[in-house]
Amino acid sequence: MKLLASEDTKKRLKHTERVVVLTGAGISAASGIPTFRGENGLWTKLEPQELASFEGFYKNTAIVSEWYKHRREIIEVCQPNAAHTALVELRELVPEFTLITQNIDGLHQRAGSQDVIELHGAITRNYCIRCGRKYNVVEFDEIYHRSANHIPRCFCGGLVRPDVVWFGESLPVKAMEQAYKASIQADLFLSIGTSAQVRPASDLPVIAKDQGAYLIEINIVKTVLTPHTDLFLEGAADKILPQFNQEYRSLLADD
Repeated sequence: MKLLASEDTKKRLKHTERVVVLTGAGISAASGIPTFRGENGLWTKLEPQELASFEGFYKNTAIVSEWYKHRREIIEVCQPNAAHTALVELRELVPEFTLITQNIDGLHQRAGSQDVIELHGAITRNYCIRCGRKYNVVEFDEIYHRSANHIPRCFCGGLVRPDVVWFGESLPVKAMEQAYKASIQADLFLSIGTSAQVRPASDLPVIAKDQGAYLIEINIVKTVLTPHTDLFLEGAADKILPQFNQEYRSLLADD
C-alpha cells in the first residue's frame, strides 16, 4: 500500500524545500533501546524523579551514576537501524533539512546525520557541576572506577553528571532557538516516534503546522498530536521511513 497516495500529499511534497524532522525514543526502539512511555517503557518500571532529576542525582549520586553508566553500555552495543539511515538519505533529497531529536543515544550521528539538534543532550557526555569541565566516556569511566563508592568527582572535587536534560531543567537555549527557527520555516514537518507529551519539544510540530507546514506523524500508536496532522502513518519507523523515501524519490523524479 502506498504511503503517499493522496493528491494533496503529493502536491505538497513535490513543492517542499525545507524539511524538519523531530524524533523521539520510538525511532530507536528497533535498535534495542527501550522507550520511556510505551507499554514496556522505562518509566513503567522506575520512578523518573529518582533517576532523572538533579534532586535524585544529588541524593543518590552513586545509584544514578551507575544507572546512566549501565544505559550507556546498552547503547554502545546497539546499532543505528533502517530509520536512522533513511533520515540520512532523506537529507539528500531536499534542499534544506533539519534534524531535531529528543534522544540522547547518539544513533543519528552514528548513522551519518550531521548537525543534529539535540534537545535533551547526549548520554556520552558528562560535566562537572562545579567547574564545568567536560568528560567523554573514557574519561568518565576512569574517574568513576577510581572514585570512592562509585561517586564520580572532578579534579576540582565537584560531582560529575551526565550531560542530559533532567526533569525540572530547561532545554539548551541555543538548541531550542535553532529548533524553533527551523520549525517556523518548515514546508514539511515529520514527527517520528515521539509521544508528543514532553514540552517544549512537543510544541514544535504544532508551531510548524500553524505556520503552514505539511505535518506528517510516523508512530506505532496515535498520540495527542495525531488530530493535528495532515497525514498519520501508523507503523514502526524502521519500516515506514525507507518506503517513504522510495515513494518520495519517485514523486520527485516525475517532475
